[in-house]
Amino acid sequence: IDIENETAGILPSTAWKTRRFKQKWYPGETPSIGIGQGYNSFTITQLAHAMATLAADGVVRKPHLVRYTENPHTKERTPVIRPEEKTVIPLKKEYLELVKSAMVDVNKFGTGRHAFAGAEYVAAGKTGTAQVIGMKQNEKYDAKKIAERHRDHSLFVAFAPVDKPRIALAVIVENGGFGAAAAAPITRKVFDYYLLGKLPKDQSDPFSGKYDDGPMDPDMRDVPENLTPEPITSQEAVRQ
Repeated sequence: IDIENETAGILPSTAWKTRRFKQKWYPGETPSIGIGQGYNSFTITQLAHAMATLAADGVVRKPHLVRYTENPHTKERTPVIRPEEKTVIPLKKEYLELVKSAMVDVNKFGTGRHAFAGAEYVAAGKTGTAQVIGMKQNEKYDAKKIAERHRDHSLFVAFAPVDKPRIALAVIVENGGFGAAAAAPITRKVFDYYLLGKLPKDQSDPFSGKYDDGPMDPDMRDVPENLTPEPITSQEAVRQ
């Protein structure tokens, strides 16, 4: 991407673990990695890029912050974004459809259902929670008893419309708690504005812990693994 000091994320593999820890890969690590926990470590830009790639069925386009540069004297514009600047990941269609349908169900029946209730388009999404501090074994998470700076970060990744995607993004709300409580409602507003040109009425107060149809289910919280990854450079999310 066209900013300096970019750092790669960590998408764990057997080769990566051998190189990093001089250890073999254990079968029990695969489920954890598969659901986004464990050694996984990415910037919001990288998560948004992954969503755009999924939405495009494996077509990878380089993200840009700048559309073109302009000569201040001649006013001549030089495009930065080039349509041919893309690669393709050979993903099986049935795998793509499985993941997409599961993400649609997140917004229809799962943790994103409140934020996307009544939407005029079909969006695929996934809530997430980034744990800030570790919890003791058998200790129950209670945001009211934790200093705000130590509360979970709220995450949501999504793209829409599913049949003909036009926008993909990733949202993080620092110390916002469960992904459906803060990041998902923001995503809905962005999508409504971008796709429909309107700002919807608030469907919920993202910081109250309640929805219009009642209190939020206390069990609806993604539980991240208590693992500190290697530090990587933070970057702002860019719209794909």
